[in-house]
Amino acid sequence: MGVSALVLTLNEEINIGECLDSLAWCEDIVVLDSGSTDRTRSTAAARGARIVAREFDNWASHQNWAVSRIGFRHPWVLYLDADERCSPDLRDEVLQRAAAGAPESAFRMRRKDFFMGRWLKHAQLYPTWLVRLFRPPRIRYERLVNPVAIVDGPVGELRGHILHYPFSHGVSHWIARHNRYSDFEAVEAAKARESAPPLTALFAGDPSVRRRALKDMFFRLPGRPLVKFAYYYGWRRGFLDGRAGLTYATLQAIYEYLIACKGVELERRRRGLPV
Repeated sequence: MGVSALVLTLNEEINIGECLDSLAWCEDIVVLDSGSTDRTRSTAAARGARIVAREFDNWASHQNWAVSRIGFRHPWVLYLDADERCSPDLRDEVLQRAAAGAPESAFRMRRKDFFMGRWLKHAQLYPTWLVRLFRPPRIRYERLVNPVAIVDGPVGELRGHILHYPFSHGVSHWIARHNRYSDFEAVEAAKARESAPPLTALFAGDPSVRRRALKDMFFRLPGRPLVKFAYYYGWRRGFLDGRAGLTYATLQAIYEYLIACKGVELERRRRGLPV
């Protein structure tokens, strides 16, 4: 039985070729493009992908539009970003498990992030489980950025990995992108502070629910940038990843500081104070 693939893009000429090459086993690939001005679309079309265009607004809205409006040729869809690759072992597992009669509505899988030529095994939140294989009618997304998948039905697990290269455009691009992400995260942080997540969510069987609850609780902590650096570099032993681990932990702390600063700005605007 076939599986469709969904790839999100915006000026991903540097990545789209290798991403689609890792999906060469899939005969229905849809590239949802947000207005690329480079060779992303032509490169994808040359590899047989269907191109669908939509202006990006936020992550949840964009992905909800994709799963509800795109006509996929198969009942199962594997979703990747352009800077991700489907590993051979994941490919084999997807083709084995994505059966018409499978009881699952979706499958979650792990991802390996790479930086400076090495897998960030420690200075990351590995293993982070992501719902990436699903039946489109049974999934929806919440949160403006780093969306959470809400699945109607049972969710299985795959042992294969997605391979992620978040710095493929360079550190400057990563910083610019996360500067934009921090705008959304500041809004989500303000929402999280309005109502505490139920403690039961911390012990939920779904890793996505636990992750969201932990993130909402984290938004309430003082000194979050320092806490985040200490967690990634110390508690997670990011120092074992060498220079890549130190750089990544520092960048994550800077990202958290941007979220905190923008959160203060939002609150001052709400109260009519100068910013």
